Amino acid sequence: MATYSGASLSSHSQLRSPTSISLTVQSGIRFYGITKLRRKAQKLSIRVSIQDDNNRGDDKMPSSLAELASRDSRTHPRPLSSNDLSKSIRDRSRLRVAYQGVSGAYSESAAQKAYPDCEAVPCEQFDVAFQAVEQWVVDRAVLPIENSLGGSIHRNYDLLLRHSLHIVGEVKFAVRHCLLANHGVQVEDLRRVLSHPQALSQCELTLTKLGVVREAVDDTAGAAQFVSLHKLKDTGAVASVGAAKIYDMNVLAKDIQDDSDNITRFLILAREPIIPGTDRPFKTSIVFSLEEGPGVLFKALAVFAMRNINLTKIESRPRRWQPLRQSVENSNGSLKYFDYLFYVDFEASMADPNSQNALKHLKEFATFLRVLGSYPMDTD
Repeated sequence: MATYSGASLSSHSQLRSPTSISLTVQSGIRFYGITKLRRKAQKLSIRVSIQDDNNRGDDKMPSSLAELASRDSRTHPRPLSSNDLSKSIRDRSRLRVAYQGVSGAYSESAAQKAYPDCEAVPCEQFDVAFQAVEQWVVDRAVLPIENSLGGSIHRNYDLLLRHSLHIVGEVKFAVRHCLLANHGVQVEDLRRVLSHPQALSQCELTLTKLGVVREAVDDTAGAAQFVSLHKLKDTGAVASVGAAKIYDMNVLAKDIQDDSDNITRFLILAREPIIPGTDRPFKTSIVFSLEEGPGVLFKALAVFAMRNINLTKIESRPRRWQPLRQSVENSNGSLKYFDYLFYVDFEASMADPNSQNALKHLKEFATFLRVLGSYPMDTD
């Protein structure tokens, strides 16, 4: 039986507990600092407060959308925070699957597509979902890794290295954005629209035509929850039809994304790898680093080409714990280069001797190599 190693890296970074709204600067998207958010909340008669990372009670800041909505937790589950993990009681009667966001998020739908009978468990942040699997609070995590319009979710690439989970599957999910508002609100009443930054960028044409201010928040369903909870009359949200049903909102427009072929690929993560097979199409994900030098990357990728193994993705990321590499000295003095990690997906199972030989060959050039997972492809 073929085996492979998924050994984790040396030291893991200390995780921080999420505390505040994550607002991302995007082209054409307004960014609000803490002070402006506080003033806006006061205008809306919203009382929001949370202690900072050092648990100081004297400095109040707005909370995340998920925490703001915890007042509605009697009808919708409150997302797990890192503090919840140590006191969560695991129900073993159903498979528990973590996702990032609140009820109605696209990630929840992807989790339910992967495991139709599962108990979907919302988490405040991506790293909380990783921790929930590691600490046996849940059995799996379903997290986005790339979108056909927005590209890669780099945060999750970094977390794959920080944690020691294994990729055991993938799910491709068609994302269809809707413009939501509270009942009685018309399109012409909208002055601003909330959503995740990728969702806002994917609906650029529609939102530009409407002339609304775009405000980036943690997730799509969280935006809908926020607008509904505070009964806002001049604010809409970009989210799913499912979110509209959950938070009792009106769908003003459907399929507002710029491209109808808007697909997000999600990874399924588990504590242990699955045994790879050859009975159906498999994909293998790896990460490696190389010594600096001309043609080294070409040689590394050639180990797959000479064995007719198709590469479906290659992504380079600076090595976070060692971002710069000192070069040998030359006539101009020593040079520094970025030290990169290369993430590669290829269409083959680790049970295939061809794949095993390719990785043995790759080790001749690689200074570091880790198999992240060998898993069935989503061919739907």
